[in-house]
Amino acid sequence: MDYQTFVTYTVLVRLLFLARVELREKVVQGSEILEVLHGAPDISEYLFSLYRCQYALFFRKLAHVERLLKRDRLCAPHYRFYVREMRILAYSQLLESYRSLTLQYMADAFGVTVSFIDQELARFIAAGRLPCKIVKVGEVVETNRPDSKNYQYQACIKQGDILLNRIQKLSRVINI
Repeated sequence: MDYQTFVTYTVLVRLLFLARVELREKVVQGSEILEVLHGAPDISEYLFSLYRCQYALFFRKLAHVERLLKRDRLCAPHYRFYVREMRILAYSQLLESYRSLTLQYMADAFGVTVSFIDQELARFIAAGRLPCKIVKVGEVVETNRPDSKNYQYQACIKQGDILLNRIQKLSRVINI
């Protein structure tokens, strides 16, 4: 594997798994990576379009990356997963900035049709991957940002329930 291929894999994986701040520190400002990306303009535009919130360009470059992954023998079995997760990441990145926005605005931002964005969001919302809901009356997407206190409360209740079940099982074993 040559160095440019290695850096390409690094950028693709880091985009998927790093938080935005870490992505900036380790990839966007990484001199070794930037040096190699000058020779790979499509991957460079892919990285910077997501980082700079240019979603229409990002979707076009994602299609190019999808073609690259289909031809790559290591990534071909996983290209659908990667593309789906990157679309979820882009949608999440846009939605976390707003309390609500219209489907038309999102369609324009991503360079797709309203029906496509509606179907795509509905699928990801139903799967629990996007914390929002679509109000069909005004064609508005409203975000449901769960606060950290609510999350901590739910986690505490769940862990307490698990602990209680274990104690009950243990008491049954001891009483026998």
